[in-house]
Amino acid sequence: MGRDLLARAPKREPTAEKQSCYDAYSGSNREMGLTDTSPNTGPVEVGQPSASGVGYFPDCSGGSAGGDSVRLRLKEPRLSPVRENNVELLQEILRDLDPFTHHSNTAAELSRILTQPHFQSLLETHDSVASQACDSGTPSPCEFVNTEQEDGHKPNLYPPPDAIRMVGIRKGAGEHLGVTFKVEGGELTVARILHGGMIDQQGLLHIGDIIKEVNGREVGQDPRVLQEELQATSGSVVLKILPSYHEAIPPRQVFFKCHYDYDPANDNLIPCKEAGLRFETGDILQIVNQDDVNWWQARHVEGGSAGLIPSQMLEEKRKAFVKKDVELAPAGNLCTGVGVKKKKKMMYVTTKNAEFDRHEILLYEEVAKVPPFKRKTLILIGAQGVGRRRLKNKLLLRDPLLFGTTIPYTSRKPKKGDRESRMYAFTSRSKMETDIKNGRYLEHGEYDGNLYGIKIGSIHEVVEAGRVCILDANPRSLKVLRTSEFLPYVVFLQSPDFEVLKAMNHSAVEAGVVDKTLMDEELQRTCDESAKIQAAYGHYFDLCIINDNLDETYSTVKAALETVSKNPQWVPVTWVF
Repeated sequence: MGRDLLARAPKREPTAEKQSCYDAYSGSNREMGLTDTSPNTGPVEVGQPSASGVGYFPDCSGGSAGGDSVRLRLKEPRLSPVRENNVELLQEILRDLDPFTHHSNTAAELSRILTQPHFQSLLETHDSVASQACDSGTPSPCEFVNTEQEDGHKPNLYPPPDAIRMVGIRKGAGEHLGVTFKVEGGELTVARILHGGMIDQQGLLHIGDIIKEVNGREVGQDPRVLQEELQATSGSVVLKILPSYHEAIPPRQVFFKCHYDYDPANDNLIPCKEAGLRFETGDILQIVNQDDVNWWQARHVEGGSAGLIPSQMLEEKRKAFVKKDVELAPAGNLCTGVGVKKKKKMMYVTTKNAEFDRHEILLYEEVAKVPPFKRKTLILIGAQGVGRRRLKNKLLLRDPLLFGTTIPYTSRKPKKGDRESRMYAFTSRSKMETDIKNGRYLEHGEYDGNLYGIKIGSIHEVVEAGRVCILDANPRSLKVLRTSEFLPYVVFLQSPDFEVLKAMNHSAVEAGVVDKTLMDEELQRTCDESAKIQAAYGHYFDLCIINDNLDETYSTVKAALETVSKNPQWVPVTWVF
C-alpha cells in the first residue's frame, strides 16, 4: 500500500528510511527497530568476563566426541539502532501522507495508525533507549545446553563444570548472610536462603549453587566450617561458585498460628541455631518457604527477618517420641522382648472420640486474617467447680440483650412448676433417641434413667434472635463447635492454685453463694482436671483466664468480645474457604 501512495507522488521521493516504514506496514519482513551489524560474531571466549565483571562463561562451541550431541554455539551479536530520531521520521512521513488522506481511504487509515498514541509512545521509547547506546548484556549461562542426541536421550540442561561465577559480598563482622549449606554429591552447595536476608535481598546466590572458593581459598566439605568462616569474615567476601540456575517458584502466602513454644537455642537438630526463629504459643507466623521437609522458613507477621522453624512432620515425630504418657518396658527387658506390651489397634468410631483426641498433636494451624465481625457463640470451658455456671449467669443477667443461651431438652416427666420456670424443654425418650441418632444434639447424657441434651437447633435460634449464644460445653464438643457454622469465641476458665481455690470456696460458703464446703480431694481433682483439659484442648482456646475473681473475669470476657468485634481477626482458614 505504501508503494501505491508513493506512485501517486512522483515529485517527492521517499528516503530509504521512509520506504522501510512503508514496507513494514505493507507486510514486508523488514524490521524498523534494531539491526544486527555483526552477524558473524563468534562464541564468547573461555574465561572472558562479562560486561558486569562478574560472570565467566566457557567455550561451548565444541561437540562431544563421536558426534553424539551437538552443542549450540552461544552467539551474542552486538545490536545497534538504525537511527535515534524515529519520531522526526514519523512526522516527515505524516507530512508526505497529508495530501492523499482526503482522496484515499488507504492513506487515511495509514495516517490514523501512525498517529495513535501507542505507536508514537513506542517510537519515543525506542529513541530513548537507542540514545543511551545500551550494550546487549551478558548472555545467560542457561543457554549452554546440548541439543537432543541421536539416540533420543534428553539434552543436558545443566551448565558445564567450568561455568564459574565470582560473587562479591560486603558484610560486617558477625553479620548473618541468611544462607545455609550442605554437602551434596561431594560438593558444598547452598541448602537454603532465608527469606529477607542479605543474600535473598541481593539475589546473589541461589539454592543448589556449588561453592568452590571463598576469598581465593578452596572450601572443604564441612558446612559448619564454611558457616563459621563466613560469619567471622568482615569487609569484602568473594565467592567462586558453580551456578545451579534452578528457577524458584513463588510460594503462596500461608499463615500459621503456633500451638507450642519454640527456642532454636535449645534445639539440637536445627542445622544452624543462629538461623532459627523463636516463637511462643499463639504467635502468628508467615510461612515463606516449605521446600525442606524438616525445616520451614517463617517470619512473624509483625515484621522482622525470616528464620528456620521445625516443620509439622519433624515436630510431630519429636513430640511423639517424647510423649509423656508413653508406656516404657522395664529395664532389662529391652533386648529380650519379654514383657513388652503389644500395640493397641482400634478403628475410629465416634463413641471413642475422646481416645483419639488424647493422641492428637496440633502444632500449627493455618489461619487467615479477616475484617472485624461479631462471634455467634461464646463457649465457656473449664473443670467442674471452677465457676463456669456463675460466669454464664452473670453475663446473662448483666447483658440480656447481648447474650442468650439454650434450654436443655430432657425425656423425664415434667414436675410441678417445671413448665413455668422454662428450665427444660420436654420431649419423649423415643423422639430424643431418634434426634441423637440423626446428629441433632450437640451433647447429651443420661441421669437417673432420663436423657438430657443440648439441641443444635436451639443454638441457631438464639443466634437468629441477634444474641451471642453462651454455652458451658464439654471440651469434647469443641470439634463440632469450632466451625464457620457457629463462629465461636472459646474462653477457658483455668483453675487457680489449690490454696486459692480452697479460700475461694470458703468465702463462697460464708457469703451464701454455695452451701457446700469442698473437701481437699475434690479441690485437688478440680486442679488436676483443669490442667488435663488445658493440655488436651489448649489449641482451641481464644482466651485463658484464671478465675480467681468473678468480677474481673466478667470484665475481661466482655472486653475481649468487644475487641474481636472491632478489630481484624486471625481465624482458622476453614472458616473462610
